[in-house]
Amino acid sequence: MSTRRFMQLDVFAPAPGAGNPLAAMFDADGLDAARMQAFAAWTNLSETIFFLAPTTPEADYRIRIFTPRMELPFAGHPSVGAAWAAVHAGLARPRAGRLVQECAAGLLPVRADQVGDGLQPAVRSPRAEMRKVAPPDWLLAEEVFGARRGPLQPALWNNGPDWWLLELADAAAVRGLQPDLDAIAALPGKGKLAVFATGDEGFDLVVRGFAPGVGIPEDPATGSVNASIATALHRAGRLPGRNGRYLASQGREVGRDARLQLEVDGDGEVWVGGPVHAVIQGTVDW
Repeated sequence: MSTRRFMQLDVFAPAPGAGNPLAAMFDADGLDAARMQAFAAWTNLSETIFFLAPTTPEADYRIRIFTPRMELPFAGHPSVGAAWAAVHAGLARPRAGRLVQECAAGLLPVRADQVGDGLQPAVRSPRAEMRKVAPPDWLLAEEVFGARRGPLQPALWNNGPDWWLLELADAAAVRGLQPDLDAIAALPGKGKLAVFATGDEGFDLVVRGFAPGVGIPEDPATGSVNASIATALHRAGRLPGRNGRYLASQGREVGRDARLQLEVDGDGEVWVGGPVHAVIQGTVDW
């Protein structure tokens, strides 16, 4: 067997044990996609990243991202966690506070901000676009799973992964939602639905993400979907917070209490970031 460095991180986490866990395997050159997929299934986390040698001098590091079932071109919490891990492990050194990540979605700029004594990365999401897919009738009803809809029209958005976005009337509706996971799993776009509303308790937005179509009943913190929500609200002229920045809450309902920091810059690009904590560091034989 080959021994490789390994980390498990909590991303968008105010403290260890919060946020969304992420597995990271270093020195993964030589592993084929099937072996990466098998390892991602074994970790049983929503995503696992594999560090590989970059294919272009423009990139500081390269990753591949896998769920337990498939590879993703982009995902938010793996990208934020990858930036933190690359610096921590000595694979990359920020230049003027910036890094460039290579992944299947292309070359993505990363801000490597110092917050207090720690690194707090933020990745620029690929641009989200609305797909021309008609919502099913149940998503267009005045109430969905017993909760009143908000004003934004339900739609399928993509910035790497597909997510249906559904605005609900208020934070209480989001936090108390009891969704029909079978109905969500049958949605076009691999069966994923994010619900959101204006925030509570100091948060500008509350979000929940259900992805039973890819084997994740509820994701603790989803950078890609939060970036798509930011794009949708920005285009509707309803961006929360101040000066293009806001704080989103996700994962409390599954005991993870994640904090995601969103920013829409002057060019309309969405940045998503937050704190990261290493929980496990060691080696793995695979």
